[in-house]
Amino acid sequence: MQTSRTIADISARQISFVDQRQVTTEKLEAATIDIINGYNQFQLPRYWGETKRVAADGTQWDLYENNLLSERHIRYGGYGGIAYYHVSDTYIALFSHFIPCGAWEAIYILDGLTKNNSDIQPDILHGDTQAQSAPVYGLAFLLGIKLMPRVRNWKDLKWFKATPDEIYQHIETLFSKEAIDWALISCHLPDMLQVAQSIRAGRLSPSTILRKLGTASRKNKLYFAFRELGRTIRTLFLLEYIGDDELRRVIQAAQNKCEGFNQFTQWVHFGADKITENARDEQLKVIKYNHLVANLVIFHNCQTLTQVLKELEAEGMVLTPELLAAFSPYRTHHINRFGLSEVKERHPQPASYDVKF
Repeated sequence: MQTSRTIADISARQISFVDQRQVTTEKLEAATIDIINGYNQFQLPRYWGETKRVAADGTQWDLYENNLLSERHIRYGGYGGIAYYHVSDTYIALFSHFIPCGAWEAIYILDGLTKNNSDIQPDILHGDTQAQSAPVYGLAFLLGIKLMPRVRNWKDLKWFKATPDEIYQHIETLFSKEAIDWALISCHLPDMLQVAQSIRAGRLSPSTILRKLGTASRKNKLYFAFRELGRTIRTLFLLEYIGDDELRRVIQAAQNKCEGFNQFTQWVHFGADKITENARDEQLKVIKYNHLVANLVIFHNCQTLTQVLKELEAEGMVLTPELLAAFSPYRTHHINRFGLSEVKERHPQPASYDVKF
């Protein structure tokens, strides 16, 4: 209804018909991948970050209280679901998902990389405290993904020694009395590798197996094996995390970009205060729609910045990497979300991707 009021000669019924008969989540994801691939051709984002890094974070979207997915979130103080985004270090979002508020976000953090079919293929994954657990570290390691989250209260986590006989002079108090059970990892390594290979082949999603690995049941031997491997990887990461202030700065910067994208998508989504659909597939389509529109605006902003910088360069301005790195595609002041729009055939100029300094 809101869209039909701003576009001449198109009714709400026509928009609804196209949405229900022609648009699917698969088509929205395919369109989003085309935008990401086009964005990846710009030279400007190379000054903003690295394509090998991606950060994951979620933000709440309001839903009707009487809904199968809707839950009350203790942090946000309302009913809804979590839109979970994987945002490249170059600012563009690679993948989006819609999950319940009560779910531990780490369960879904690996889905964004295994289901990402764009030209940007990162292998370093950042997140916040909820984006990590011992089994997730283990599975990420077997998938060739380096999980490097921003961890709150890292000193309260359990650190494990390679052998119980080792004594460390300055950091002994960080480690627990337990040591890594290498025999358990060795015994179940073939099974763990089989799980990783199934995920790589597309026969299984990481969230599916991580939900199975969510309980420490004595019958769930694979959980203990993944947990033991994850303890090893997490201990190594925490040692690197506390010893490298530059690494902490990089992780913080990547996570800030993801949180900035969350605010950007909320600005892009206007005309309704909540997701009014009750069907699970339709709710996911709203998130995919919003993801696509946000990426389109980011692409447009990057193209505009590139053109303006080339004009300034032609006028004699010296462009340095430090200057180019100070920009961001999350710009909104020049975009008019309201007023009347006209649907007509357009012939835009070809995109200009390069900036030389």
